[in-house]
Amino acid sequence: MIDFTVVDLARMQFAATALYHFLFVPLTLGLSFMMAIMESVYVMTGRSIWRRMTLFWGTLFGINFAMGVATGIVMEFQFGMNWSYYSHYVGDVFGAPLAIEGLMAFFLEATFIGLFFFGWDRLSKVGHLIVTWLTAFGANFSALWILVANGWMQNPVGARFNPDTMRMEVADFAEVIFNPVAQAKFVHTVSAGYTTGAMFVMAISAFYLLRGRHVDLAKRSMAVAASFGLASALSVVVLGDESGYVATEHQKMKIAAMEAMWETEPAPAGLTLFALPGKDGNSFEVKIPWVLGLITTRSLNTEVPGIRPLVEHAETRIRSGMQAAADLDAIKADPKNQAAREAFAANWKDLGYGLLLKRYRDDVENATPEQIRQAALDTVPDVAVLFWSFRIMVAMGLYMIGFFGLALILSTLHRLRQTPAFLKVAFFSLPVPWIAIESGWIVAEYGRQPWAIEGVLPTFYAASSLSVTDLAISLGFFVTLYTALLAVMVYLMVKTIKAGPASYALIEGIQGSSRIPDAAAAHPSR
Repeated sequence: MIDFTVVDLARMQFAATALYHFLFVPLTLGLSFMMAIMESVYVMTGRSIWRRMTLFWGTLFGINFAMGVATGIVMEFQFGMNWSYYSHYVGDVFGAPLAIEGLMAFFLEATFIGLFFFGWDRLSKVGHLIVTWLTAFGANFSALWILVANGWMQNPVGARFNPDTMRMEVADFAEVIFNPVAQAKFVHTVSAGYTTGAMFVMAISAFYLLRGRHVDLAKRSMAVAASFGLASALSVVVLGDESGYVATEHQKMKIAAMEAMWETEPAPAGLTLFALPGKDGNSFEVKIPWVLGLITTRSLNTEVPGIRPLVEHAETRIRSGMQAAADLDAIKADPKNQAAREAFAANWKDLGYGLLLKRYRDDVENATPEQIRQAALDTVPDVAVLFWSFRIMVAMGLYMIGFFGLALILSTLHRLRQTPAFLKVAFFSLPVPWIAIESGWIVAEYGRQPWAIEGVLPTFYAASSLSVTDLAISLGFFVTLYTALLAVMVYLMVKTIKAGPASYALIEGIQGSSRIPDAAAAHPSR
């Protein structure tokens, strides 16, 4: 029998490492493009203040990137350590984009980052600018392949189960790459990263303006961050709408849980603005008519299915999965049984639903009606967690649109220094994008439960056969290690920020030269 304590500990460990890692990734994505924009202005104008800005924010980017690498490497190893059956079952499909990311995208990104730090005095202005832009695109290219892999977990297209190898195998790699869920997740995620980078620059620049330090750098940085941040925040909302539309097609249960929607909403479906979800219904709710239908179906005549009807549909697929499991047993007993192969080919897409019964018995084809019903109920994620996580994410997103809009107005009117109240708000808004991002991660990943691969492989069935002691020790080790790394990162960031633009000597020190041009030192606004 499956030890669910082991499964829970394995899930906790992956969730902890992923949440830690995702503290660094969005800032890397955002700062990379901010650096490229600033260096572009330097190359076009020749004003050294923009070079100093690129160097300063580049130092912070480098610290964050190093921590992202340190925390990200472990995550891929966990698939072999804690999720060995997952690796066996879907490794042929899932491993391909991860391999491409590691062997191509990451190494290209790392190469460009090396040239960024070492190439200031070795490359021409235009040559170094190209390197900086390639660093930004390389970071996004790396994120693309990770999200292709993750998108396949949400919508497993382009693959089929091979009864001879007992594994999922690639049938159409182009379909895996151009998976609509993966593409929607990619643009939504990188836009969130851009917003994070913009908020980071805004907050640190506001800190400088409040202290009256490094004013030339701070006001220019805020001007760039305000416009870049507003465009990014607006794109997050628009692209998030696309993610909702795609999820409605492929992850109906997730959408129903996010809305705490227990019964099917007739067209046009209303959006639940506020509710008090329980285990089997809402004790109170406030709806906005039509909005959910427009977001999720792009129409006014399509209904949105609720949790209870989706549970009933899951029962139907579980029964089909039981037949697929029986056909698979017949194939294993007699590989030449053509009738069993034809029957399995008709039902294999429901095999994952049959595997949900493994939670209750090994011979799934003999499951009782009560066990089938319970397995169907297991397809419902925690409604309250999804409902509130989604609303926190949306609230933070709307706040950032208003914030960056006001920042752009004040920057255009040159009123930032004369508005200390806004500068204080900007400084204390630093955690906002991370709250939104981590909430979004919970919606995307926790909302997929009970599936490791949506409709294909239950999470509990994907775990390795480890002991509770093994996982408790490794969980404690990783949480301790990642907390220490986070503390080191915060320490280095704070130290660099306190030092201010002078800290760009870190980059020039790497090159063996900390020379500051005399003209730039005498006229820092040049």
